[in-house]
Amino acid sequence: MTPRPRSQRKLPSPKLPVILVSGVEEGAMLSATVSLQFGLPDTVMVRHVIDPGRQLLTRIVSDIDGVVEHEEINLAHACVACAIREDIVPTLERLAAQDRWGSIVACLPVAAEAIQVCRVLAWAPRMAPHISIAAVVAALEGTTVAEDLLGPDLLDERGLATSEDDRRGVAEVASAIVEYADVVCVTEDPEPEERSLIATLAQPRTPVVTDPSLLDAAGLVAGVHRHHAVEAWVAEVRRNPLPPLPEGGAWRLDLRSERPIHPVRFQEELEILGGGPRRSRGCFWVPTRPDDICVWDGAGGQASVGSTQKWGRTERLTRIVVIGIDDEADEIPRAFERALLTDQEIAQRGQLWEESWDGLEDWLGPIGRAA
Repeated sequence: MTPRPRSQRKLPSPKLPVILVSGVEEGAMLSATVSLQFGLPDTVMVRHVIDPGRQLLTRIVSDIDGVVEHEEINLAHACVACAIREDIVPTLERLAAQDRWGSIVACLPVAAEAIQVCRVLAWAPRMAPHISIAAVVAALEGTTVAEDLLGPDLLDERGLATSEDDRRGVAEVASAIVEYADVVCVTEDPEPEERSLIATLAQPRTPVVTDPSLLDAAGLVAGVHRHHAVEAWVAEVRRNPLPPLPEGGAWRLDLRSERPIHPVRFQEELEILGGGPRRSRGCFWVPTRPDDICVWDGAGGQASVGSTQKWGRTERLTRIVVIGIDDEADEIPRAFERALLTDQEIAQRGQLWEESWDGLEDWLGPIGRAA
């Protein structure tokens, strides 16, 4: 009997590596982007700019030979999410599918976070089968590191809002960008305590480059981004021990308890827990909503509280990590302890309360069900 020939299985084509550049200062972002483009002669650069007032998204595509595309796109709602969904990801995929360049350097809109692009590609890989994220670069202005990472300014106060209803703080966005980065690029060497601040916010062993021309473009395009590792670092619920505190002057508080936070005292201690020039993030739970993972996200004296997930079968946890470089950290742990349920409250009522109102409705919405 004549053997049947085996069918030839087509191997998948290698994906085109993409380097994402994000930040809150356009000059710093462009310096990093241009440096990467010079270091990768066969790359194509994609830059997007959002104009929320005109509801326009501008796309500029260029390579070593000059401008390839320059187009203005009308958006029904000019915001980061719409830009990513409607043009940024489709453009990266379209350019990669042309098989014309060896890599892509994507300069995102100012104040757009790379995490949004990475999560779209992780959740829906079929949207862009020809690309992979090789690296995420956070670009910072060296003369305003502390102001950008810990200051009180809102994006719209600096003319950086990405939509008409964008009320985010500069520090909230800049800190999150550093936390998600594979490398941090600063336009010049910052003060020692500012460098320590960057290292404390960023993933362990994240390189900090203090001259954009020194970015290792070849090393980045080879692939340093590890999606699952960085997602664990920026997760709302973190259970693992924190890495050693970097030297240089920044401090860090790891406020942790298995107890819930009292919903009323939480509001009374909010100014101390979330105020001041600090970065804070984490999770907590309250006895009136024992199923809900409550999320804390603060920076520059502003804090947001929300809830989108449930604890399910996992153990409940209250843990907020606070980072700063000022000299007023001592009161924060005491405020945290005051906010927790006391031994007497637990003895009298337990840790699961049946209430129809707890004062957190403005942040968390109505109580979904009694405990």
